[in-house]
Amino acid sequence: MAGNCLQAVELTTSGRPVLLPTEIECSLLSAVDLECEDLPNFPHLKSGLLILTTHRLLWLPDSTTTIPTASSSASAIPLAAVTHIFAAKKSIKSMFHSPRLRFQLSVSPEGRVPDSGLGSRSVVVTVVVRGKGDLDAFLSKFWESWRGRAWEIGDEQGSSDAVSGSGSASSSGLYTREGTVRMVGVSGILRKEQEMWESTDKSLQDAFQDLNALMSKAKEMVMLAEKMRQKLLSGSQPNDEELGSKQEMQDWMLSVGIISPVTKESAGAQYHQQLSRQLADFVRLPLERAGGMMNLIDIYCLFNRARGTELISPEDLLQACSLWEKFDVPVMLRKFDSGVMVIQNKSHSDEEVFARIKNLVTKPDALRNGISASDAAITLGIAPGMAKEHLLTAESKGLLCRDISPDGFRFYINLFPEIDPNDLYLVKDYGIYHTWLRAASASG
Repeated sequence: MAGNCLQAVELTTSGRPVLLPTEIECSLLSAVDLECEDLPNFPHLKSGLLILTTHRLLWLPDSTTTIPTASSSASAIPLAAVTHIFAAKKSIKSMFHSPRLRFQLSVSPEGRVPDSGLGSRSVVVTVVVRGKGDLDAFLSKFWESWRGRAWEIGDEQGSSDAVSGSGSASSSGLYTREGTVRMVGVSGILRKEQEMWESTDKSLQDAFQDLNALMSKAKEMVMLAEKMRQKLLSGSQPNDEELGSKQEMQDWMLSVGIISPVTKESAGAQYHQQLSRQLADFVRLPLERAGGMMNLIDIYCLFNRARGTELISPEDLLQACSLWEKFDVPVMLRKFDSGVMVIQNKSHSDEEVFARIKNLVTKPDALRNGISASDAAITLGIAPGMAKEHLLTAESKGLLCRDISPDGFRFYINLFPEIDPNDLYLVKDYGIYHTWLRAASASG
């Protein structure tokens, strides 16, 4: 097991690694083996995904049909424990076997990899790349992340860098000239501001001055930040429906931004697979708020807003959604008969929606005048466009009938199943047909 030597990696429901605060993905290699002959308890890590971040090397089992679980061999090596990175050897012999990368690792007397990197002895770990990844580009990113030492940057240094703005004018990449990690997207900005607010009240005031440009263009983000400031400084847990619990506030903050979006540069050939898993994690909260189903166009806008400057194309989004059929994720892509495409939870039940629609159309006023998509939207708590798709689906199931007039579509309960084909003129004194007669008589 990875716990004998390496650190375990927490995974999301889609199989993506849970990153540390301010941790950002830098590069990815597929079909990678990790070997260490110096440690007898080193786990058997074969043909997996190797993800380089600003803080760690993450190894995940690579599978297109199953999702790795917390009990699997997903493992992490802190970059703080790396003491040396060997240069790649170029020889005639290396042309005939899989590319290899070697680095030196500090371990404890028991053979475990410590967080601090202060071990008693060193061992050599070999990365064997059996896929088609660019090892030279990965090695370059490896050197950059290791020398950047993002894990050593404290809150005080991060606050002073944010106030002074140094390192952001002329440097590029994941690190500034001073070695601080750049924040990505709105979520990164909010996370950094949250850390500063918890340190000192003075840095809080400076942070608000530094956010003047953001306040003029994104007032909603500033309102969110103000609510979080009041919550964090008070240290209490008020029964405020608007603020909610601390966990809800954290989910709210993370839902408006992705601190480490998957990019083609970092993921390479695994771009669409990793994008698919990240998207499955991202849509969880929006779907819960929208009743379990959202239009694909709305998801596209929300996801791109959360990614900041790392925008994706509609084709990338559609391809990422189509890959969910191969993964065991709790969401799915659905296409209605009208051609409208939506994302919905697998637990979403059409029967439950039809039951609510039936309850709406059997009310006396609806029996006389029918209902519109707007009426259904109010009852279901969804957008009128999505409500219309539900009504059309209910019609295809024989639950409703439609009437097209200059005012648009009106939907009525389907009374034809109530009619006895052997006695067409029989008036029943029970059932929906009888209820409709009473409503029609009352209106006359």
